[in-house]
Amino acid sequence: MNNMTEQFKNITINNLNNEHLCCAIADKKHQCGVDTKKVWLKERIAEGHVFRKLDEKGKVFIEYAPIETAWVPVNGDNYIYIYCLWVSGSFKGKGYGKSLLEYCINDAISQGKSGVCILSSKKKKPFLSEKKFIEKFGFQVVDSIGDYELLALSFNGTKPTFAENAKKQSYDSNRLTIYYGVQCPYIPNCVDQIKKYCHENHIPLELIAVDSLEKAKAVPCVFNNWAVFYNGKFETLHLLNEGYLKRMLDI
Repeated sequence: MNNMTEQFKNITINNLNNEHLCCAIADKKHQCGVDTKKVWLKERIAEGHVFRKLDEKGKVFIEYAPIETAWVPVNGDNYIYIYCLWVSGSFKGKGYGKSLLEYCINDAISQGKSGVCILSSKKKKPFLSEKKFIEKFGFQVVDSIGDYELLALSFNGTKPTFAENAKKQSYDSNRLTIYYGVQCPYIPNCVDQIKKYCHENHIPLELIAVDSLEKAKAVPCVFNNWAVFYNGKFETLHLLNEGYLKRMLDI
């Protein structure tokens, strides 16, 4: 296990500028998003935010933070919240996901945390960790909103919950409305694409920047960097491209 541990690296204030951030590693159109993410991450590291990745050019990483400072509408006492656990392509099947998740669990134990939690779903959805994999480590569903579920591994019997406002799942507008953060490097490019498409097709659009912890905790739906409403109803956490947007709007 030590050999595998040595293959990983944590992002720190000292190495942040020189390290890649995995998910947008090879795509120049997302470089703006990477730069924005690094600015955001620099402020979060001091709060106990962890970004741990494989020390190779690949999409293999885990990202988590204390629940009190996690930019999501989830509440709990002394928990760790996992934003993202991603192992892609040829890196799958080598135990990297297991190693990263166990590192997070052990880190939480060493800090005297009450447990670890993560957003998942009843059926596999893009950009969310697979429920069956997470359950293998003892995580259980502790709260749910529609198809979305909050899974937790409790060390002391306490449980985190979705914030009350997250259960609203509605927004008082018929416009295409998107809540977006800056944590994911893909988001700035997605926002540019959506703005261009909506302008060219005369689609009313409202973009709401979730640029503070307070705003993130108050989002009126499930949120993990991105949330889309249409005709007043919550639709998806899926990052939108032109094709997905056409299908959603039935154009």
